[in-house]
Amino acid sequence: MSAILRRPYALTTIGAWSLVFLAAFESLAVTTIMPDVTADLNGRELYALAFSAALAAGVVGMVTFGAWADRRGPAVPLLSAILTFGAGLALAGTATSMPLFVAGRFLQGLGGGGQTVALYVLIALAYPSELHIKIFGAFATAWVLPSLIGPSLAGLTAEALSWHWVFLGVLILVAAATTLVLPALRGRDRTPADRIPASAADARRAGQATVVALAVTVLSSLAEIGGGLAWLIAPAALAVVAVALRNLVPVGTYRVARGLPAAVALCAVAGGVFVGTEVYLPLLLHDRYGVPTWLSGITLTAGAVAWAIASAVQSRLGDRLTPHTPIRAGTTLLAAGAATELATAAFHVHPAAAAAGWFLAGAGMGTLYPRISALVLAWSRPGEEGFNTAAKSITDAVGGSASLAAAGALFTVMPFVAPFAFTTALGILTVVVGRRATPASSRIVTTS
Repeated sequence: MSAILRRPYALTTIGAWSLVFLAAFESLAVTTIMPDVTADLNGRELYALAFSAALAAGVVGMVTFGAWADRRGPAVPLLSAILTFGAGLALAGTATSMPLFVAGRFLQGLGGGGQTVALYVLIALAYPSELHIKIFGAFATAWVLPSLIGPSLAGLTAEALSWHWVFLGVLILVAAATTLVLPALRGRDRTPADRIPASAADARRAGQATVVALAVTVLSSLAEIGGGLAWLIAPAALAVVAVALRNLVPVGTYRVARGLPAAVALCAVAGGVFVGTEVYLPLLLHDRYGVPTWLSGITLTAGAVAWAIASAVQSRLGDRLTPHTPIRAGTTLLAAGAATELATAAFHVHPAAAAAGWFLAGAGMGTLYPRISALVLAWSRPGEEGFNTAAKSITDAVGGSASLAAAGALFTVMPFVAPFAFTTALGILTVVVGRRATPASSRIVTTS
């Protein structure tokens, strides 16, 4: 049995895993039930806003709750984030109008983003470093598993009861999971004398996070806009993100300095490869090969399964591997997966190759992400864990949104081949960045 499921970590592991799982489940489940929600609340015009509100609030939550956890410790910020997420579930589950539902989604995003970062700070304090890769491997599985069961379970719940219970049922489970984490929170906050007061820099970062959130929302919407307008909006939105993001990531991230900055940058480019490819893969299979929708879905599921398997392998191996091996293996698998989709589109290879390529990409992500999370904590000095894990999560969101915007614009130039060529090039860049994310020697030295 894994060490993270033995005393004194078992209850904390189960509770934290459940909180991550429930946040991921909710973000996927809402996609399935949104047609029912908008029809019932007569709010189809706010359909997209219900998604973008949660996305934007998540970025703000990562920064604000992360800074709070660094100043005070993880206990109060984590419980506050969980309460915010729970309030969003309650408001969405009892909403009688679409504006109220959107407000609930905003609170879910705010609390969910804050909850993720505060949990990472708790992990840094409650678990020894040799167990970090195991718990992050478990977290990766908690993010992937909902993609396998979330949509169908949400649909069944909405059909058997109502869409309201997709939110209210999760609220009950969140309350139960929180009780398991409570013992680990005792004594984790700083003493009053050691607490760091809020500063003007914290307020500036919160404002910059809001700007990034709005720009990311715009980038995420460009795939729907398409055409020449996307070519005009995307560079402006990216410029806004580049300026606003500078103070939200470690110094040196833009130049991919070795260590922590490169680890944060790696999350951005890897997320960009995966998201930019995933969006157009089902469309390729449907339009080019006539593959039915359900079979295209199975292809995406193959990637999710590979992600979960690779994450489980990382959890089992723990620190028996130096960081170099899994990072290089993961980036290579991810790049190979994107290149396989490019070859499928360019040379009309059998669609089974696309499924195999996506399995490789999923395995690459499952190998990479637990290791990136462990590296970010390993490179972080005490009191910086919240800021750095928030930076990792923000760059992940920004990288995916920017890649989606670029792929959408390129799709109008040369369908499938152009966006997959872009993500393949990004995959090669991922291999290069990955080499700078690991220490030059086997020993990690924390850096600012």
